[in-house]
Amino acid sequence: MTFRINDEAPNFVAQTTQGEINFHQWLGASWGVLFSHPKDFTPVCTTELGYMAGLEGAFLQRNCKIIGLSVDGLITHAEWIKDIEETQGNSVNYPLIADTDLAVAKLYNMLPADESGSSEERTAQINATVRSVFIIDPDKKIKLILVYPMTTGRNFDEIIRVLDSMQLTEKYKVATPVNWQDGGEVIIVPSVSNEEAEGLFPEGWKTITPYLRVVKQPQ
Repeated sequence: MTFRINDEAPNFVAQTTQGEINFHQWLGASWGVLFSHPKDFTPVCTTELGYMAGLEGAFLQRNCKIIGLSVDGLITHAEWIKDIEETQGNSVNYPLIADTDLAVAKLYNMLPADESGSSEERTAQINATVRSVFIIDPDKKIKLILVYPMTTGRNFDEIIRVLDSMQLTEKYKVATPVNWQDGGEVIIVPSVSNEEAEGLFPEGWKTITPYLRVVKQPQ
């Protein structure tokens, strides 16, 4: 199955480092970030899991839960987490899914549905496509999909930036321009007429072209 933005995020039941979860129930009314890893004890992923542990509070402030997935089992997850905490300096307090049967990786189209076998004797190279990030909204809709190569560490500050943008633009009739950061100018969406914009943005805006109207970020 190929996913598109606004498709429903598939539900699943899985074992994690914090016990069994039903994914949709675990998300509840929160946003969620699901990020996956091709194997335990991989160097790039070690840095990523540790960095995300340091950002967990920032995500929770945005009503967003984070959850990792790796194509290995709970025993090796527990040992890997010790390495992550020792080398990266952050405690991993979010759940890490054990995907020994590849079920979640297949469900989210990170591995072919007809892929055979389990995590045993598989290498990170074989699982190279299990390097995805999904942002999921409280309605369980997929709002972002990113897939990274194994040798490139993910920029999770960018994931926070995108989350900020999506939460802002969901609330107000604006879009965020290139390289936008929280607090920067935003764009009035084209579907809003100038007459409507006068009510929404009484302090006014700057018209660059009829379709590009820049305004102070609403609060």
